[in-house]
Amino acid sequence: MPMDINQKNKIVITCAPGLNKSVARELEIHGFKVINSDPKAVTTEGTMRDVMILNYKLRTANRVLWHVASFKAAHPNQLYKNVRKVEWEKLLKADGYFSVDSFVKNKFIRDTRFANLRVKDAIVDRFMKMTGKRPDSGSDKEKAVIFMFWHEDEAQIFIDTSGRSIAKHGYRKYPGPAPLMENLAAAIILETSWEKGHFVNPMCGSGTLAIEAALMATGVYPGRFRKNYGFMHLTGFRMKEWQTIKNEIESGRLTSRLAGRIIATDISRKAISIARENAKLAGVEHLIDFRTCPFEKTVVPDDEGIVILNPEYGERMGEIVELEQIYKRIGDFFKQKCTGYTGYIFTGNLELAKKVGLRTKRRIPFYNGSIECRLLEYELY
Repeated sequence: MPMDINQKNKIVITCAPGLNKSVARELEIHGFKVINSDPKAVTTEGTMRDVMILNYKLRTANRVLWHVASFKAAHPNQLYKNVRKVEWEKLLKADGYFSVDSFVKNKFIRDTRFANLRVKDAIVDRFMKMTGKRPDSGSDKEKAVIFMFWHEDEAQIFIDTSGRSIAKHGYRKYPGPAPLMENLAAAIILETSWEKGHFVNPMCGSGTLAIEAALMATGVYPGRFRKNYGFMHLTGFRMKEWQTIKNEIESGRLTSRLAGRIIATDISRKAISIARENAKLAGVEHLIDFRTCPFEKTVVPDDEGIVILNPEYGERMGEIVELEQIYKRIGDFFKQKCTGYTGYIFTGNLELAKKVGLRTKRRIPFYNGSIECRLLEYELY
């Protein structure tokens, strides 16, 4: 049965902890209603066509989940029976391949692999009964992916239409040491006041912030760099329809709002080389002025815009002592060279941030992996 790409359904978009506000903001920008939001997920609704658009456009999300079924399951056997009731033959290919992923928190399951196995068995047994054939299954996330959320006795089943996480945007082949994830970098930029003017990024590392800024300013979506999604392996997927959707997105892109310069510097020649290569792969190298220099020597044009730094957080005492001086120098740099701009520091060490010596206007919470961080905003008069 061909996929009905115009049938509306519940869509859950997962994200890294705390990025739900950024995902919700993106949804609203793209004309979607936010039904519910919690720290790790945002719920909306739409068609399978919308799912394809969201996978292509979203910069701050992890996965786009298409709701299949919800039911009570007080025991793994109940889980099996209810999953088996789903008309999987209308969603998955009998000669295809699928994997199962899950979040499980209840008293029935100690190892999520057992729960995943029950879901897999239910799907396979359904196929054998209805068609006499069955798809292959395993851990490969490059084909169709089923996701289960099972909390206490409440179970929800989804198609993970992304497959591999869309948090990585696909252009960064050379990450460098301790890089920001692309979705986190995009969320940070969305939270800044950068609407016009220059984007100045000393301590740029592998260039993720500068590259994401260039992509956002020129309306280039992450989907341009990706060739495979989970929805491509569902029954009835038509490549021609997908190509039409992509062409419509690209032809309807907003024109560039890049009115200022994007300047990215780092004291490390190797870091700048990596950043330049990543920018080249993203197609935005010509939009970014890369230079090797200490952050204090970064050229800040006499105008307006934002200056954003992501300094190290420090783990050992010796590092902390050295970093205290660096954070103090960042404060001096802001005061001496960045007047008229809005300054930002993204850090996981608020004690070090006190050494900047400037009053913050905003402190926006984020997580970088498991590290609780803040995006600190400074008005630089």
